[in-house]
Amino acid sequence: MQRAQRWAGFLSSRSSSYIISSIVLRRNTTSLQMAQKIRADSDVLRTVPLPGSATSAPLPKEGEKNVLITSALPYCNNVPHLGNIIGSTLSADVYSRYSRTRNRNTLYVCGTDEYGTATETQALKEGITPRELCDKYHVLHKETYEWFDIGFDFFGRTSTPLHTEICQEIYINLGKNGFLEKQEKEQTYCENCSKFLADRFVEGTCPHCGFDDARGDQCDGCSRTLDAIELIRPRCLIDKAHNVTTRTSSHMYLKLNEIQPKTEEWVKASWKKGRWSPNAVINNDGELVDARLKAGLLPTPLTRDLQWGVPVPIEGEDVYGMKGKVLYVWFDAPIGYPSITANYMPEWKKWWFNPDHVDYYEFMGKDNVYFHAIYFPSVEIGDGRNWTKVHHISTTEYLNYEGGKFSKSKNRGVFGPAAKETGVPASVWRFYLISSRPETADAMFSWADCIAANNNVLLNNFGNFVNRALKFVSSQYDSVIPDSEDAPGSFSPNDGLDGEFITSVNALLKDYIDAMDAVKLRLGLQTVMLISQRGNTYLQSSGLNKALIASDPQRCAQVISRAVNLIYTLSALIYPFMPATSESILAQLNAPARTVPEVLSNDILAGHTIGTPEHLFKKIEENMVEVWRQKFGGNETTTSADAAGTLDPLKAAPGTKKKGGKKDKATLVPDGPKSPEASALEAKVADQGQIVRELKAKTPKTAELDVEIKTAVDVLKGLKVALDKALKASV
Repeated sequence: MQRAQRWAGFLSSRSSSYIISSIVLRRNTTSLQMAQKIRADSDVLRTVPLPGSATSAPLPKEGEKNVLITSALPYCNNVPHLGNIIGSTLSADVYSRYSRTRNRNTLYVCGTDEYGTATETQALKEGITPRELCDKYHVLHKETYEWFDIGFDFFGRTSTPLHTEICQEIYINLGKNGFLEKQEKEQTYCENCSKFLADRFVEGTCPHCGFDDARGDQCDGCSRTLDAIELIRPRCLIDKAHNVTTRTSSHMYLKLNEIQPKTEEWVKASWKKGRWSPNAVINNDGELVDARLKAGLLPTPLTRDLQWGVPVPIEGEDVYGMKGKVLYVWFDAPIGYPSITANYMPEWKKWWFNPDHVDYYEFMGKDNVYFHAIYFPSVEIGDGRNWTKVHHISTTEYLNYEGGKFSKSKNRGVFGPAAKETGVPASVWRFYLISSRPETADAMFSWADCIAANNNVLLNNFGNFVNRALKFVSSQYDSVIPDSEDAPGSFSPNDGLDGEFITSVNALLKDYIDAMDAVKLRLGLQTVMLISQRGNTYLQSSGLNKALIASDPQRCAQVISRAVNLIYTLSALIYPFMPATSESILAQLNAPARTVPEVLSNDILAGHTIGTPEHLFKKIEENMVEVWRQKFGGNETTTSADAAGTLDPLKAAPGTKKKGGKKDKATLVPDGPKSPEASALEAKVADQGQIVRELKAKTPKTAELDVEIKTAVDVLKGLKVALDKALKASV
């Protein structure tokens, strides 16, 4: 009774508001009454709903910070691997959750990109319709992201009536504004199918190297980009016996050249205001570096001769001959962002036509930058309406796997839901992927590093601090926070005993907020670990133990109060990266979700009863490295170039036909140690392979780019020959 009166007297003497409540937690068959005493000022508790949990769709509010977030729509013909996940959806989720910890109105939407040639060809391979294929992979993607705790407000798809309606409206507006023109182009045509063949639907012999299975857009034998009409003896993918000829087809083109001046003006202004990450369009100095902009944008096709897509809208008479054609997938795909929002809420235009009150953040891999930074903004400009255009673009480089590339065909790397087969919790996966996020250069996934991150950082640093402090409260104070005589609110940096500790934590909190506001997610996570490390050293230097209670109970109460409130702060800081870990900390604290504070403050007050302390993480045995490498590492018999991650798709795979119909035999990598020369050449092969991949990813395809690619491939071939000789000499 006296103890309760003392708590009541303490709390009534404080000017700050607080929560006093009781909640019932069932632990086995016992019900325990647990009192909550939490400061409830407006800057403490989180009020913005969790992703997707709002009873109604979130709407922007004038006079407040409103954040719209999208991640690049995953294509609906495959399974995402870890590199895909960190490159877009996970990174966007981290920023979305951070925004909510700042009580900002936030909307995060994504969905599957479902139209186009790749969907039709994959459906053909699997013997199902494009709709059936999209239904299958939409569910698979959704389940994968749910397991990784990626919290969309809405995860939709592009094959919807609303998507068609919005795409067609934009197309019509472009025409009304004078930005469309008709062009005629010779294309491959299948006389048996009675239709034009898109580049992925035609194969043949490469006119440059004689490779028999070149695709209509590229030859995997010599890596040159192709036009399908260049192929020798072209074959229809539907039936190779069909007769393939060429015919002239009409298409509508977007006059990007006429929109370019406004696009460049917008890019420069948005880059500066939104602090974009450096990318292939604009560098750190604000200089436009995209080769297409420098050379001058050209009209680009908006229509395709396909069946699976958004039908080209025709108003009145079909004067341009567009009946039966569909909109090009790279035109309709970015429109998926607003159309998916429209499928989520009828008030979608309050987000998408509200540039004065909404900040729009886009997350993607580096290969998607052109379409998001130049192409789609040009479409929005040409449409003529006041679109909410991108405020900040966050891009990543490539995440590779254990010294090579992810490869589904070779069972190399972790794809889709396979991550859960390891038994490693989603929180640990999220931590390692963000800590390895390739923000400025390519990064490498490593099982050894992943296990070390769990055991050395999460378990020994972060988890140790939380568990040590809360177990002490549980065992020594019967789970009740003692009276430190600290006033509610900010701890004073002038505190006689803990001034240096409080000041250092406050400085790290500023670093965290600065990093996260700038979308430097990896730095933000590193700062969280520095703060938890600071908590560990604080407990150590303060001598927290039973002896301290006996010798100086008031000092012990201070240490507990400050440590527990630092843990409460960490629950908010870690939430964007590891939401399940954050929820576990809150359950152990018996506290509601809080915001990210600017300074360390006394928010869990004396008399508060914590929950049951539990370990946040478990040790992963180091021998699991080899177990998982065996399971996810791919085939052991590879060529030397493939071991460096550069063979596929830069030259024919072992056993495929080359010029003259002869088959190539795989060159085995010699066992045993390599010479320094061989090791150096392997690194050069890997670097040159990356250069070739980046060149091949560039668009549009030009004669100059073809020459550049051929030159880079020739260099790569020379390096491979030298590497092969060096490896044989090492035996």
